[in-house]
Order: sequence, then structure tokens, then C-alpha cells
Amino acid sequence: MVDYPDSPRVDVVDVYHGVPVPDPYRWLEDMESPATRAWVDAQNELTFSHLAAIEQREPLRRRIEQLWDFPRQSAPVRRGDRYFFSRNEGLQAQPVLFKRAVTGGEETVVLDPNTLSEDGTVAAMTQSFSDDGSMLAYSLAEAGSDWQTAHVLDTESGATSTDELHWIKFTPFAWTPEQDGFYYSRYPAPGEIPNAPPSTHHRVFLHRLGTDQSEDLLVYERPDAPDLGFIPIVTEDNELLVLHVWEGTDTRNRLYYRRLAGSDPFVRLLDDFDAKYQLIGHVDGSLFLLTDWEAPRGRIIMIDLEAPDRGNWKTVVPEDAGTLQFASIVAGRLIVGRLIDAHHAVTVYELDGAHVRELELPAMGTVTEFVGKARHRELFIGFQSFVHPPAVLRYDCDADELAPFTGAAETEVSESLVTRQTWARSKDGTQIPVFLIHRRDIDTVTNPPTVLYGYGGFDISMTPLYSPDRIGFIESGGVFAVANLRGGGEYGRDWHRAGMLGDKQNVFDDFICVAEHLIQAGFTTRTNLGIYGRSNGGLLVTACLLQRPDLFGAVVGMVPVTDMLRYQHFTAGRYWTPEYGNADESADHFRFLIGYSPLHNVASGEYPPTLITTGDTDDRVVPLHSFKFIAALQQAVGGSGPALLRVDKRAGHGLGKPTAMIIEEAADIYAFFLHHLGGSGETSI
Repeated sequence: MVDYPDSPRVDVVDVYHGVPVPDPYRWLEDMESPATRAWVDAQNELTFSHLAAIEQREPLRRRIEQLWDFPRQSAPVRRGDRYFFSRNEGLQAQPVLFKRAVTGGEETVVLDPNTLSEDGTVAAMTQSFSDDGSMLAYSLAEAGSDWQTAHVLDTESGATSTDELHWIKFTPFAWTPEQDGFYYSRYPAPGEIPNAPPSTHHRVFLHRLGTDQSEDLLVYERPDAPDLGFIPIVTEDNELLVLHVWEGTDTRNRLYYRRLAGSDPFVRLLDDFDAKYQLIGHVDGSLFLLTDWEAPRGRIIMIDLEAPDRGNWKTVVPEDAGTLQFASIVAGRLIVGRLIDAHHAVTVYELDGAHVRELELPAMGTVTEFVGKARHRELFIGFQSFVHPPAVLRYDCDADELAPFTGAAETEVSESLVTRQTWARSKDGTQIPVFLIHRRDIDTVTNPPTVLYGYGGFDISMTPLYSPDRIGFIESGGVFAVANLRGGGEYGRDWHRAGMLGDKQNVFDDFICVAEHLIQAGFTTRTNLGIYGRSNGGLLVTACLLQRPDLFGAVVGMVPVTDMLRYQHFTAGRYWTPEYGNADESADHFRFLIGYSPLHNVASGEYPPTLITTGDTDDRVVPLHSFKFIAALQQAVGGSGPALLRVDKRAGHGLGKPTAMIIEEAADIYAFFLHHLGGSGETSI
């Protein structure tokens, strides 16, 4: 029997479209109250005592720490005659930014975020170099917050200027042609726009070096459309300032531009909010764009700015069986990345669309970075797979050769593990791809503990990524499965839309059918099968936990969204209404949201062991989702379970989390799985 902390119920009832809905744990929404803080401490005490008693945890933690201890480097950004790149030597809390000459030689530290906080929770986020590489605009985030503060650094002297910009998130820094400042976007400071809801009235500013933020020039705003957001982009030829205009998490966007020379107003080039339009480049008066307009899996078009009507658009790369995801113009060629059954392929074209060649990637994996300039003769590709650690490849455009730049193609890990792909049939007949990663000698393991991971939302694709945490679990005899569910971006726009709003149940059906497939095909058993997801994936696993508690042996939900009726009232939640809907504004939305909302579907009964994790400074998916859900689940299971809550202190949604904190959290999660799914925890390597 588990003695859970007391979670008092309060008499709070909201009425949605005539339907009363109790919210008995409303008091847990107040993170700052002494009652909530004491409740969190009591939950942590219970959880950490349970985790510490798991025999497999400490050897697993040591092995995960060993697996994390390897150098990993970003693809270099070339400015002038220098490369700039970040590298973590292994167990550093945060990666360090370096520079070196293109021709080789000594590496010099430009920025070391590890010197900025004792606990490693200050992270360098957005980084943008002036065209000659002499100046760096960068942002810092503290304790995992989405809110960031921008600074400017002289890359020659290492001196940090007095420039400091606040109230920014979700913005790049786009340097002026003169390199005397940069364009950026920000939200109003509190009280700056009276009665403005939080995270509205995004505006574009020009910051001149050496000036106070109060002197920044307002470049663009839309007071008539306060929900719009803006990403400023200066084209490589320094001719145009382009605004990528977004609204919430909707994949559709608008595109505005103005010429940097002169004072002409912005041209609303694409203002119908009818498709995705991703800027690739500006060449000889035409924009190259990746779009899903009349092409659900994407195509590349060229728009002549002197004749921009849709009838004049030219298709450069047509839609095909793959899903176009990114493209760059390098050395007069168009280099394109597409997804084929949830892993990447890269193709080289001429600018007129003529096919040149396919680039042979090292394995079935993921392109994580695509870094190059039209004026340069090289493209850097960040690459990894489930079993290949991150590496950087260099494509020499003149020699037409792709070769390793950093990292090893084969390692001890990649040689000992296997990746394969299978398909499951969902409830409505849709074929769902599933990756399986396991030891080569998995046949020697009886009833291996199996963890099924998924996401299924926001047009985000689950592709092969290297995870030292997973590797530690797999070495212990586990099988890790990754499902490519509807709601993601694996197969383009229609695949995404089939898992959003009123069709969200498709995602849960897909995941459940994948689990049943793994059992029926003999990969695992119900008692040996766990499910795992984070953020929207946390919503996925908590919803499936409640819909099919009989199907799983253990559940871990990280930073989950669980209150689908109130999520839009908190921090970034308002951005998600295009994906989920809004119970306040629509009776139809209320109907399908309450139908699957994890918080509102907890009922007394038997549930598998469940671990919910969050961070106390998460300002994206605020902790109240985890708090209220676990309180309801603990009441439902009574003294059985366990149903546990793990709360990291000074940790947000995950971005910028220090390495040591990542390792501790991973050891807890996978030890929880091994313990409750019957794993030995003995590593084979």
C-alpha cells in the first residue's frame, strides 16, 4: 500500500456550454502558495524514496553517465574566414561556443555558459553572428524558461557590450547589412500596452549596437491582429527584410517583405493564411519557398516579386512520395531534405529543378542541422540515428563529395545495437510505422521490457535520434519502440490534420493499435510493455493510460498536458488552440476535448504503475497539469499504484537543461520502467 500525500478537494465548478464541470484541485494551480509548495515537497519525498529503493537505478545511472561522456559538436557556421561551433566535451552542463580559422588551427572560446551559473541552469539559446563574424547576438534562458534576455559580444576581444534586450522569446536576430544592429521581435513589457493579454502584440524592432532597448526603432506591428507573431529574416543578399508571420502553433503562415534600401512599406506577399510558406532564399528578384500549397507533402516554388500572382508561380521541385522538410541554396544549387517513412534523404538539384544526385547518408537516420550559404562552396549536415551518435558531415560542392567532418560513423554502441522498422494497422486501417531498437542478441533475453514512445501532434516528426538514456535501457535488455502517429509531420499536411482538433482520438487509436501489434507479433507482453511520452506526448500516454489501463505494465508522462479545458489560460497554452481547440469558445470543441482530457477522465479503478514528471519553472506546459492529474490519479487508485510525481527544481520544459540533471532524470525514468516491467538492469557492454 502507498501512503500518498493528502490532496484536499475543493468545491470549484466551471460551466461549459451549460455543462457543469468540477475542478476539485484548482488550488494546485497556485504554484507560489505554501500549501502547494508543501504538497510538492511531500510528493517528491515519496517519489524519490521509491526510486532510490530500485536496485537497478544506480548501475543504470552510472552507465547512462558513461554513455553521455563523449564529445558532441554542432555544425559550424561560417562567417568570413572563421568557423563558429558549439561543443560539449561530454558531461559539461552546457555546450561551449568556439571559433577557429577555416583553414584549421587553434580553437578559441567565444562564450562559455557554464561560467554564468553555479548549477548550470543558465543556457545560451539563440545565436546570430554578424556577416563578418565580428559580433555575436545571443540570448540566455534561466532555469528552462522560454523567456530570454539578449546580449551582444565582440568575438575578437570577448567583451560583452552593455546591450541588453528583454521580453523576448521565439525570435532570431537578423543583422543589418551595415552590421551595426539587428532586427528582432519581442512582446510588450508588463503595462506597456494597457489591458493586453499575456504573450500578445508581438512587434518587430531594430536594435542599434550600443543603445538602450528603449531607443529601439519599431519596425512593424499589427495592433489590429494582436495574436500574430513575427520572425524577421534578412536575405543573404542583404536586399530584403522578410517577416515570417505566424499565429499560435498553426503550421500555416503569412509572408511579408520590404526592401532594405529605401523606405517602402511592407508588402503583404502571402496574406491568406492558407498554407505553409518557408523561405529558402532570394535569387535575382525571386523568392524560393517550400510550401504545402496544393501539395500536402510539400513542393518548392519560385515567386518572381515583379509578377507575384499565383498564376505565375513556378514549381522548381514538385511534390513526390517523400515529405519535404527543409532546403538550402548553396553554391548555386538547391539542396533538399525530405522524410521517407520517417527518416531523412538529401537530394541535390540545380536552381531550375534539374536533378543532380542523391547524397548517401551513413544510415537510416535524421538530419538535425543544415548549414550553408549561397556564396559558400560547402554545406554542413548534422546527422544522427538511434544507434549512431551525433556527427557532422561536410558536402564539398566543387568535388561533389559528402564526408565526415566530426564524429565517427561506427562506434561500440552502433555495432552492438540494431534498428528495424515495422508497421501496425490502426483502428481505421491506417498503416502506422514503428521503429524498434534493441541489442543484436535480444533473442537471449526472456520477455524483454519494452518501452513504446510517441508524440503525435503539432506537425512534429519522430525520427531516429541518438539518446544515451535509451541506450542504457536497451543495453539492459530492453526494447525501445518509436511510433510515427498521425498528428505528426511524417507524411505531410494531411497526416498532421488527421490527428488534431476533433480527430485527436486518431492519435490515441494509433498508439493503442501499435501497442497491440507489438504484443500480437510477439515482441513483448502486456506486463512487459511500458509507454512513454513528453509534452504533447505526455498527453498521449496519460490519455491512453485511461482509455486502456489493461494494456500497459507501466507509464511515464513527462511535462504532460492534461487539463484540456483550461490549458489555454496559462503562459504558452494560448498558442495551442489551433491544434487542440478551445472549450471556452466552442461547444463542439468542449465536447471532444472533455471526451479525452486526461484530468477529466480519471475514474476509480486499477491502473498500471505511473510516473509523472515536471519542472517547477516550466512556463510552457505549466506544472499544474502534472499536479492536478496526479492528485486525481492518486485518489482513483487509493493505496495501490504507485502513482508518483517527480518535480525537478529550477527546471523548465527541457530546453537548456544541464547534463547532470538530464542524467538523473533519465536514471529515474528507466529504472522505474525496468523495475515495473521486469527488467534486470544488467548492462551487456
